[in-house]
Amino acid sequence: MAKADILAGAPLTGTGGVLVAPTGTTPLPTDSSTALPPAFKATGYVGEDGVTMSTERSVETIKAWGGDTVRTLQTEHDVTFSWSFLETNADVLKEVYGAANVTTTAASSTKGTLQAIQVKGDALPERAYVFEMRDGAARLRIVVPNLQITETSDATFVHSDVVRYEVTAQAMPDANGVKAYIFTDNGVTTA
Repeated sequence: MAKADILAGAPLTGTGGVLVAPTGTTPLPTDSSTALPPAFKATGYVGEDGVTMSTERSVETIKAWGGDTVRTLQTEHDVTFSWSFLETNADVLKEVYGAANVTTTAASSTKGTLQAIQVKGDALPERAYVFEMRDGAARLRIVVPNLQITETSDATFVHSDVVRYEVTAQAMPDANGVKAYIFTDNGVTTA
């Protein structure tokens, strides 16, 4: 039975593991399988390294005379996520460059879908993200109500690899002080 609790983090679908919606989209899911509101859009393929969630705490230790630690005070707490978008589609470009900086023109009889991108220094907005994973019948869902892309890596344009949009995003607390909600279902049911 213990093996059912050892989960891999494959995307729920090949192109649907990272979904995004405007901050404030409701209702946010409170379990691992409830259907998401229609405002959530899948961003497409993500690089083979998947999604990394990092949690960091910084503390200051208070020492007593003689050198004993008598108290620790938490001074910082950060939750960040990082991943690589593999697709150059409108949804990805809007996340990486900001929605106001991406214009899409539909395909015509003479040209495909066109994207016009303005690269500016404006801060990117907070967005609601859901990361959906599966392992057979097991499910894992991470809901981040307020996530802001704060770093983008170099985009390399070379014939021997795909264009990747590597991002790091900072989770901000919601009204309850929660930065991320994690829901799991090991897929094992009773008879």
